[in-house]
Amino acid sequence: MDGLDWAFLLLVVAATLPLTTGEDSPQTGRGRVIEVEGGPRSVVWVVQLSDLHLSVHHPERAYDLQRYVGPALAMINPSLVLITGDLTDGKSKDLLTMKLDEVEWKEYQNVVDNIVQRSGLNKDIFYDLRGNHDCFGVPKAGGVYDYYHKCSINARTGRNGNVQSVTLQNGRWRHLFVGFDSTMETSLRGPTNVFGHPTDQLLAEIDFELSQWDDESSATKVSFGHFPLSFSALTDTGKSLKDVFLKHSLSVYLCGHLHTKFGKNLKRHHQLDHLVNYFQLNIHQGFPSNKDNQNCSSKSISPNEFWEWEMGDWRWSRTMRVLAIDYGHVSYVDIDFRLGSKDTIILPTFPLDSRFMQRISSIHDFKCQPERGSSYELVRTLVFSKQKIVLVSVKVYDTHYGTPNIVLDSSMERIEGNGTRGDLYVAPWNWKAFADPSPSRYWLQIEALDNFGKTSYSELRPFSINGLTAQVSWTWKEFFVMGVQWPLIYQPAFWAVLSFMFLLVVVPQVLFLCCNKLFPYEYVRPTNATSIKEHLVDAGLLALMEFPRITEVWLGLLLYLFYLLYFPWFFGHVFGELNTKASMSYQGWSIPNSDKNPNLHYVGIPDIMVVVLPHLCFVVLPTILVVGAMVVERTTYRKYFLSLSGKKDDDFSRDKNRQAKNVTSGYSHRIWHGRWPRKLLLLVTALILWKHLKNCRALVRAYDMNPFIDSPVYCFVIPVLLIYAVYKTSPV
Repeated sequence: MDGLDWAFLLLVVAATLPLTTGEDSPQTGRGRVIEVEGGPRSVVWVVQLSDLHLSVHHPERAYDLQRYVGPALAMINPSLVLITGDLTDGKSKDLLTMKLDEVEWKEYQNVVDNIVQRSGLNKDIFYDLRGNHDCFGVPKAGGVYDYYHKCSINARTGRNGNVQSVTLQNGRWRHLFVGFDSTMETSLRGPTNVFGHPTDQLLAEIDFELSQWDDESSATKVSFGHFPLSFSALTDTGKSLKDVFLKHSLSVYLCGHLHTKFGKNLKRHHQLDHLVNYFQLNIHQGFPSNKDNQNCSSKSISPNEFWEWEMGDWRWSRTMRVLAIDYGHVSYVDIDFRLGSKDTIILPTFPLDSRFMQRISSIHDFKCQPERGSSYELVRTLVFSKQKIVLVSVKVYDTHYGTPNIVLDSSMERIEGNGTRGDLYVAPWNWKAFADPSPSRYWLQIEALDNFGKTSYSELRPFSINGLTAQVSWTWKEFFVMGVQWPLIYQPAFWAVLSFMFLLVVVPQVLFLCCNKLFPYEYVRPTNATSIKEHLVDAGLLALMEFPRITEVWLGLLLYLFYLLYFPWFFGHVFGELNTKASMSYQGWSIPNSDKNPNLHYVGIPDIMVVVLPHLCFVVLPTILVVGAMVVERTTYRKYFLSLSGKKDDDFSRDKNRQAKNVTSGYSHRIWHGRWPRKLLLLVTALILWKHLKNCRALVRAYDMNPFIDSPVYCFVIPVLLIYAVYKTSPV
């Protein structure tokens, strides 16, 4: 071979040699592989933070982050630190202007560097992803105004792709972590930037990374991102993140975005046999499948299921999560720093919390003993403490007879070893004795006593050795944000509300034109109605008959609905520092292409629903209803007023049957004499105007709009029509 052939051969050999960096072991050709050194050999643990929202207007967030997290990480010594988005706040003091602030990003960079230094950890194990707040008004990732690509740890360590993967290798166990950035490619200013927007290319990259170790039965796969699946849009071809996660039998997807103000139970189990489209009623949907549960061969098909765990936020809740994987069992504990630092943190790793364990694989593991027997024979817990721990004990309570009774109270021994990363305590037990058809009969708690006499407790939680799932219900707020598939809701909701409003406006005019004259008032008697049902029916008939008589208001509302359907609602600046002005309609934001091509391209679907649906449901629809009610009130009061001049006081007291009607008439007399219905309608009108003007002010501030130039129809038509309707319905 000549010199070129030898050079080519050496290049090929060099390309195939394993690469090592610090504590990393050979690369897979995809993501990093970190060899986890030291004991305990059966378990690894990582830390998750989310929604930091560091803000120039709230310096206490950064102060607390430095004060608590650095020492806590030094105590916990995790193998990875995952920060899942919304690193900075990007909002003005009045919360209406949303764009990136370079000062906040410099603060984030300094705070994180301080945390890394105080924790004593390697910066390379920190992974920070973008959230929607981290890309407000950024027209292009990596551009001059994209501070994430300048100040984040990912950027400063050369991790610039949208998908990052790292494998923790612990003996024969491999734990794959795949993080991804699904924020908008063309990122708008808020509030129309609240959803994740995965692309087909992003899903292909995630699929590629998650396919690592598919042939390894001892591999655990975890993914992390910012947006929950209920706030992640479909791709252009209709694919979703859920499809990829189910394909690879993910253990858990870690995310943020929603904050604990919506609830502390923002978790959701996904299963292939129970796919849902528009909503999922509860945390657990359907029943676990028994398919392959009896097949204990090493080649048995993995169950297609995974958990989605939203962790809350640092912004208000000061929450940090520690997640552990022990013999493939995934568990976690959330730490609340609102009351100060924690001297001791306890994380039981087995048995698992029966409320949040896998529904299929846990049953499979139980039925396939003793293949997995070694992981069942010991109660295990991690204990992290600043003080010396002198005693750790496990207590199991039996609640079968109502009152909890202790059925196991045993001390636990610390696993000794050279180069120990953390303290794992174990206690042998007769696990078969706790097999029970009830998933919440037995409850577990760990106690730890330090050398100062302080006792710390883990959360009391149910467990099921059988792998059965304890049912947990969402609150209505938790269902609202986790159970509803908002990206799929927008289009059906928009057309349903718009169609209903067209019917309310068009049907009265059709009836008006189809009849030669209106029905005689004798058939509609709200003032003489004897029940609430009759009042409502009569009022509805009157609204249908009388609404078209205020021609200007009726025609104005009809034209306004057509305007909302065919024309831009308003114009505004959607990027942080550029002069590009875009228009928003119900189809999304129309942004001129950079090459000045006249063709426009829509972005921000379904994010614009936060503007479109509230305007339709809380402004336009109430306007139509209240105008119709004003017409009914005016007509009814006019009839009542005219009737007073033609009746005597003793006309209503001739027999017992008429006496009952006298009571109703007297009641109606008090109502209509003071025109209380009109006063109530005026109050409703004021509330509609307040809501509308508040929305307009928020949009003007958010997109630097001039309401008289950029949004005159959107801002002023509804107030004008409401005021004119009040004027037209005021005379008797």
